[in-house]
Amino acid sequence: MLIKTYGSAVFGVDALTITIEVSIGGGNRYHIVGLPDNAIKESLRRIESAIQSAGLKMPRQKIVINLAPADIRKEGSAYDLPIAIGILAASGQLESTEIEKYFIMGELSLDGGLQSIKGALPISIQAQAAGFKGFILPEDNSREAAIVSGLLVYGMRNLMEVVSFFNGSSAAAPVQVNTRDEFLSHINSYEQDFSDVRGQENIKRALEIAAAGGHNLILIGPPGAGKTMLAKRLPTILPPLNLQEALETTKIYSVAGKRNAADSLMTERPYRSPHHTISDMALVGGGANPQPGEISLAHNGVLFLDELPEFKRSVLEVMRQPLEDRRVTISRARLSVEYPASFMLIASMNPCPCGFFNHPEKECICAPGQVQRYLSKISGPLLDRIDLHVEVTPVNFNELASAHKAEKSLAIRERVIRARAVQDLRFSRRTNLHYNAQMSPNMVREICKIDDAGQTLIKKAMEKLGLSARAYDRILKVARTIADLAETEAITLAHLAEAIHYRSLDRDSWSG
Repeated sequence: MLIKTYGSAVFGVDALTITIEVSIGGGNRYHIVGLPDNAIKESLRRIESAIQSAGLKMPRQKIVINLAPADIRKEGSAYDLPIAIGILAASGQLESTEIEKYFIMGELSLDGGLQSIKGALPISIQAQAAGFKGFILPEDNSREAAIVSGLLVYGMRNLMEVVSFFNGSSAAAPVQVNTRDEFLSHINSYEQDFSDVRGQENIKRALEIAAAGGHNLILIGPPGAGKTMLAKRLPTILPPLNLQEALETTKIYSVAGKRNAADSLMTERPYRSPHHTISDMALVGGGANPQPGEISLAHNGVLFLDELPEFKRSVLEVMRQPLEDRRVTISRARLSVEYPASFMLIASMNPCPCGFFNHPEKECICAPGQVQRYLSKISGPLLDRIDLHVEVTPVNFNELASAHKAEKSLAIRERVIRARAVQDLRFSRRTNLHYNAQMSPNMVREICKIDDAGQTLIKKAMEKLGLSARAYDRILKVARTIADLAETEAITLAHLAEAIHYRSLDRDSWSG
């Protein structure tokens, strides 16, 4: 007897429908075909134990299982449940005409329990798009899958519950998640706040500009000046995720297996802070079974690289293309997958090995030329993609001990949202362009027009401060964002002067 059940395979952040065909006939051997990996080949041992634990019988006949399309490699243990249901139906222990109307996915324990799977959200989206009635999966993943409207999602704890569901002996209730209510109720649930930071008003201003224009930023300062503390609070002033961004981000975390059972939709912007010993593959993604890397996990959020010069040169260089394209393509001999990677890069570093170059009080003990060698660990092409270079100085005692209440993140965020609204209107006719940092050089000339006095100011700044030629476009982009925050159409001299101030690493004073 031939029975078909349906599951899915995840490639990148999208899913593909997989048909699991089970045939039972004469003989006594088990065969799994259709390019299964070792986890699937081993599944019959788990399935046999789970079926027996549920009080059912494993057929002692020839069982042939085909995973179609047969030319696509199938990976992982999530096919245990659809294979088990197919075997039970083909052997007559489960009689239902409803099996082919559902996606079924789940890993089986030896006692018949269901373990969580990866990629529940993209699989649920594929089930809905393919016209299936419902999706049966482990209870731990049910809230995540139930985000998709128009699909009945059933979270099951063990194999016996699934069998009872198809036999009609139990009426399981579908999991209900009100996506919009859940999204709105947790949209501002950040633990950190800018009001926790004493002093550093100029750095807060720089972070506000970075958030408003989507600019990448680097903080340079001595140890203990508050670089990490400030960077951690950047997501709290970014505009809230919209529903589409929340779904995109949740899909990535679902594929990576980083969602909790109690969670459904991601409502906070991601903040990722990998250690400087990270490998190239862990940062951009990949592996024999490709998985999203840190830059994709930071999609629609912030990637913070602390102690930037300590990262391996090769690790930093692989970020150059994703910073421009806002996506990363992982190519292998058999397949190619694409992950989104639209993130804000925030980096921090000490100004020199001892940490006290340009310090207002402490003396730098580094040898001549050592500062330049330390800074040269960051390549020019990577530095070219960072719009704001900000020097962070230590906070004095009076500011630390002050009882003055600092501005809350919510107030700063409101200004950022207004500036982003101006940019949304400006780029409304352009696809894949949402904020000032994404402008091309041609668009900079078109949108960031300045008068003769402004041109004179930039010319003098480049000559006097030793600014590089690549700083020109960056200054104009940042000045445009500052003007948007000020809610003015024209870029004034004050806006340009402030933008020029944020090009610290281009100055001759940093050449050692």
